[in-house]
Amino acid sequence: MADVLILTGSDSDLPVVQETFDTLAGLGITAEFHVASAHRTPERVRELVSQAEDDGVKVFVAAAGGAAHLAGAVAAATTRPVIGIPLAAGALGGVDALYATVNMPPGMPVATVSVGTWGAYNAALLAAQMLAVGDDDLAARMRDLRNEQTAKVLRKDEALQEQLAANAAEKAAQDTSEEAANA
Repeated sequence: MADVLILTGSDSDLPVVQETFDTLAGLGITAEFHVASAHRTPERVRELVSQAEDDGVKVFVAAAGGAAHLAGAVAAATTRPVIGIPLAAGALGGVDALYATVNMPPGMPVATVSVGTWGAYNAALLAAQMLAVGDDDLAARMRDLRNEQTAKVLRKDEALQEQLAANAAEKAAQDTSEEAANA
């Protein structure tokens, strides 16, 4: 039984949405992944959502570009949380998909993340946070992830400060050397 069902409108979306799947797996969250189109296979979308609910799926993630109706089609078929990942496709670079995903009518909420890979990563984290409401172990893993992210930023800042200090020392030595040569 999976906790999350990830749907994408095309197999060409896999490189982006793989980030969601991998992040969930890294947090110990089970997920299923299917290709289904809101426009080309609407009955398949409804069947997958219905079966997933019967199987105990708690959160749905839907990724699509262009008209990006997949998240809305999923939201219309369930009362469980739906997260939409807008994908870059076509001339508008994902802005159209972002607007389509975020502009759901009243009564059909879809939590919407940013376009592309960052959005795919954040969709996984948002799903994990939803699931962690009733799972103390998952909540602890989420805190650990946040602490790792904090430590990574602090390590980067420490490395930057060391580099800046080395650059300043090198510049000071160079200036002293030039002053001595000019004296």
